[in-house]
Amino acid sequence: MNKGNMQFADFNLISVLQHAAKWHGTQEVITHSVEGSIHRTNYSDVYKRTCQLANALNKLGVQSGDRVGTMGWNTWRHLECWYAISGLGAICHTINPRLFPNQIEFIVNHADDEFIFVDLTFVPVITGILDSLPQLKGLVVMTDEANMPELGDIKIPIYCYESLIEDKGPSYTWPLLDEKCASSLCYTSGTTGNPKGVLYTHRSNILHANAAASGDVFNLNPSSTILMVVPMFHANSWGIAYSAPMSGAKLVMPGPNMDGKSIYNLISKEEVSISAAVPTVWTGLLQYLDESELSVSSLKETVIGGSAVPKTMLEKFRDVYGVDVIHAWGMTETSPVGAVNRSNPLIEKLDINDQTTIRLKQGRPVYGIDMKIVDDEGNALAHDGESFGNLLVKGQWVIERYYLSTETAVDKDGWFDTGDIATIDSNGFMQITDRAKDLIKSGGEWISSVDIENTAAGHPDIAIAACIGIRHPKWEERPLLVAVKKDGSELTAKKVQDFIGTEHAKWQVPDDVIFVSEMPLTATGKLDKKRLRESYFEYYNTFAVKH
Repeated sequence: MNKGNMQFADFNLISVLQHAAKWHGTQEVITHSVEGSIHRTNYSDVYKRTCQLANALNKLGVQSGDRVGTMGWNTWRHLECWYAISGLGAICHTINPRLFPNQIEFIVNHADDEFIFVDLTFVPVITGILDSLPQLKGLVVMTDEANMPELGDIKIPIYCYESLIEDKGPSYTWPLLDEKCASSLCYTSGTTGNPKGVLYTHRSNILHANAAASGDVFNLNPSSTILMVVPMFHANSWGIAYSAPMSGAKLVMPGPNMDGKSIYNLISKEEVSISAAVPTVWTGLLQYLDESELSVSSLKETVIGGSAVPKTMLEKFRDVYGVDVIHAWGMTETSPVGAVNRSNPLIEKLDINDQTTIRLKQGRPVYGIDMKIVDDEGNALAHDGESFGNLLVKGQWVIERYYLSTETAVDKDGWFDTGDIATIDSNGFMQITDRAKDLIKSGGEWISSVDIENTAAGHPDIAIAACIGIRHPKWEERPLLVAVKKDGSELTAKKVQDFIGTEHAKWQVPDDVIFVSEMPLTATGKLDKKRLRESYFEYYNTFAVKH
């Protein structure tokens, strides 16, 4: 075989920040800080401080392959941690602070973290379980001396971030790494039992970031201003912490301030053109805009993933605020971007209702990802938009096995079973009909919980809704809708059922509707259907059955 004559160099993620500092050095990095103020810096200064942090990590004894945890909001300090830890050859382990303490204890010990960088908000979370983390050598609180908390009798060293790096040199000789070596570690909370670790490589993260920056995904360039709402502790921040510097885009981060008013203020004051978050965040923004009679004129696009986008949300953004909703799908195991729904000339020729129907799908796979749907026997199903089956994916940034597992996570041909049930239409647009565990089988017929809750969410008096399948004495399972009313609403279960019945067959309509004051959410901001099923599993056996 004849080899090509092109140059080759192994990927190291620090090259992304080096590029940003060298060629887009004055581009701003803005944070609504944990301490409360708006912090302004740029890629040049972020890189210098990243070098300082790398020197500090060396002094602490951190070596290539060591695991270093971070538990922080989206901030410039957290960004510096990502690049310094991975850049020197260690593994940056992002810890989701919204997990239960016993889960955090498990993943810190499973990862064998030696140090943890923690924001002020989460200091109590970590200090509350320190006795169960025997391998931990120290904590670094991501703040300055003026805001350092009093921690009392702590048996391991506690460092102040700013003091730790202040006397360290602003340059660093980064090691030459094999691009296939591990760069970062994230645990998924979407599995049963203990969280499972997904170990990314320098190569997989750079390939993923390059794809995410492209025109078919975030479409980033130096004229873009992106508000990175999706947390850095959740699924790689959808790659934005890499793809924004890679593209020279202005990067805006909300820190802990993700309420509607705070998000609006950042969009307005920083002239944000694109953002990315789960639907629950945008529900808060839209409610604030409605109540305050404000607009977001700079915002052109918002990428929404994590769970299905309600039709009313897409239409409100588009028709009222002129914002194009870009539906996306992925998971921790896919780094996470797998499919993105951007329009094309075929869609744009359709009437607005047909366009909406297609744009509500999760989209087509991006280059680097392949996907298919199969039946329970593994047979490939037609791309006709009707046949639904198990969604399988493979690609350059898809998991092969979970961290420290001896078992492969893929089949003999390299396909990873996502656990989602989906259709793919003739134009290649994939649509999740449900998680396999959330499909409702009633009297031998399947009901999509996603379809039901999306319809319910379209009711003007419903803030958020979840549809679950629970035990039924006659039909095996029946759907139950759990919903949060908007303030001041006098909505009844019958009105909601009638509303759902306008779009669904009678047998698909939930037998009852329960109103709650607050919806349980998972650590990643999704509807926590597991908790809902546990709470209401015997509801139809306990109360009068209506059907």
